[in-house]
Amino acid sequence: MASEDFRVVLSGDFINPDGSPKFPDFDLAPLRATPGLSVGFLPESDPVRADLLEDVDALILLGCKFTKDSIPASGRLSVVARFGVGYDSVDVEACTAHDIAVCITPDGVRRPVAVAILTMMLALTGKLLIKDRMTRLGPSGFSVARNEHMGVGLVGRTLGSIGIGNIGAEMFRLAKPLGMRFLAHDPFTSKAIADELGVTLVDRETLFRESDVLTVNCPLTEETHHLVNSSLLSLMKPTSFVINTARGPIIDQDALTDILQRGGIAGAGLDVFEGEPLNADHPLFALDNVIVTPHALCWTDQCFAGIGAADVASVLAIHAGRQPPGLLNRTVMTQPGFARKLQRHAARHLR
Repeated sequence: MASEDFRVVLSGDFINPDGSPKFPDFDLAPLRATPGLSVGFLPESDPVRADLLEDVDALILLGCKFTKDSIPASGRLSVVARFGVGYDSVDVEACTAHDIAVCITPDGVRRPVAVAILTMMLALTGKLLIKDRMTRLGPSGFSVARNEHMGVGLVGRTLGSIGIGNIGAEMFRLAKPLGMRFLAHDPFTSKAIADELGVTLVDRETLFRESDVLTVNCPLTEETHHLVNSSLLSLMKPTSFVINTARGPIIDQDALTDILQRGGIAGAGLDVFEGEPLNADHPLFALDNVIVTPHALCWTDQCFAGIGAADVASVLAIHAGRQPPGLLNRTVMTQPGFARKLQRHAARHLR
């Protein structure tokens, strides 16, 4: 590796103990084929250690945390490209203060996560897992118990969303043929966007009160932590469902468990949790009206290929001295220190 190489590293959780890639659908070939650019993997550490990044220009980050203590003293690091759309594992403020771009991959997750939400909705309302278990009982389940578990039709029902950003909007687009009514609460969107999607914007209380299926489609921030609480859950219909494929702590998990146990709502589909993974004896797992998946429902070959391609595009843009797609902390573009980094990369790229 030449000393002037643009050095890209991936966090250590991208590889297995034997050095093989955990996710072969993440194609690194475009990086490896770029002249003057080298690719490697860090030793696994969580949070990422600063001393491992002193001579690094770009970090592609999977599940490890990147904190203010992860920032190398050299000042060389230019971008943290998060493998996914969530950024609660990255100290974005510290990155911005040190002229480091933070990139996410909205294009890579938009369709896969929206499909995962619909998968949860159809499985819950159709009582898919309950009927699967009944069928395995043989004649007693097939002929008798099935009459006790009628599903819920979706035509005319209300699909609600906390947030209609990238994923929420795609969810509504995919759900359009189902004949549902669409509601959302999102203080950051415009009525024009909502109208284009056929979504009625409402206040938070109305959303919880009227949704038959309530979905969580917002990022985890200080403001959204435990946004879904006991007070709002108590407004929901006993026939309604909650689906969370975003981040676990957006929902007060104890409050959700309690209302499910009491029959205050009909069920929940959860791909994310507070404190992952949960212990096997968690009370949520004892409920037959809850479908759980291990923060991986959207994981498909196409999802990982799309996320990977988006991260590669961000890294190559930085390498060329350009603004990267998926840039989260856009104010970094106005900072002289970051501008100098881009100028340096552009000059090296053109040599």
